[in-house]
Amino acid sequence: MRLLRRYKVREVTENLGEHSNHTHIPIFFPIFLRTLSSFLPEGFAEEMATSLLKTSPLSVRTKLLHQTRSSLYNTSHGFYEEEVKKKLQQFPGGTVDLQKEDNGIGILTLNNPSKMNAFSGVMMLQLLEKVIELENWTEGKGLIVRGAKNNFCSGSDLNAVKGLANPEDGMALCMFMQNTLTRFMRLPLISVALVQGWALGGGAEFTTACDFRLMTPEGKIRFVHKEMGIIPSWGGTTRLVEIIGSRQALKVLSGALKLDSKNALNIGMVEEVLQSSDEAKSLEEAQEWLRQFIQGPPEVIRALKKSVSSGRELYLEEALQNERDLLGTVWGGPANLEAIAKKGKFNK
Repeated sequence: MRLLRRYKVREVTENLGEHSNHTHIPIFFPIFLRTLSSFLPEGFAEEMATSLLKTSPLSVRTKLLHQTRSSLYNTSHGFYEEEVKKKLQQFPGGTVDLQKEDNGIGILTLNNPSKMNAFSGVMMLQLLEKVIELENWTEGKGLIVRGAKNNFCSGSDLNAVKGLANPEDGMALCMFMQNTLTRFMRLPLISVALVQGWALGGGAEFTTACDFRLMTPEGKIRFVHKEMGIIPSWGGTTRLVEIIGSRQALKVLSGALKLDSKNALNIGMVEEVLQSSDEAKSLEEAQEWLRQFIQGPPEVIRALKKSVSSGRELYLEEALQNERDLLGTVWGGPANLEAIAKKGKFNK
């Protein structure tokens, strides 16, 4: 039955590819997927969608991935998001707060200070909600992630960890948080983690999902997973290797190299150590540091970030075609025409 189903998926998508105009696929794809989901067995629609993406031209495939905000995992991987959400809802405590400034900088605050801003189940759900909100914030250009009361985040709340102790629940939580943090990493906003105090476990992993990291003088980053008898599961290992390389990542993950602010700066884990450890003053420093990256109209900054994200994640040909497509959203646009009219060619 499984083989027959896969054959039918391939047959339908190949016929669709032969008889449709690929340039129109992104327009009807979400409707197509919802329609399939309404009458096909669970997981079948996603399987057909994946097959369609694989048989579509590269630039079309890229557009589909951006348009659907594709998650890493779905029912075809044994991941059932609504079931995971119901379980996480059972573990309350703390909040994830989002403040959007008029200058295009958002401030995302992990707020559970009695537990060093550890993620409760409800906070994990709220993080996903805030990521979706940020995906739709068209005026946004930058984002600062911080913790309340001078600590970044101490990972998962142990109440949630104890309540999700079997391997099946652990895998489901892994997939949920990898989905969420991958969407966070792909946000068209230039992001920076402000590490005040401790960033432990999952908190350390969260810092790696940001484009940049800043630390206060007393800040500390610790991947304590080994001491808990596990490994990073929110994508932290993969991203850490990309940031500091495999040799340094092994030192950090094994605990041989302790990341205080000096060591973190030396190995390139953070961009800068701030002057102040005061909560309010260090936030002001982080905002001032971020402003150098977000001078200009939102549509240009967001296109830049999308282009960099595709260059990191896609194959060369796909990334180049995506860069072309993104250029089409800003070339001849208001910012481009205004710059040409004002300055002509740049001589500096």
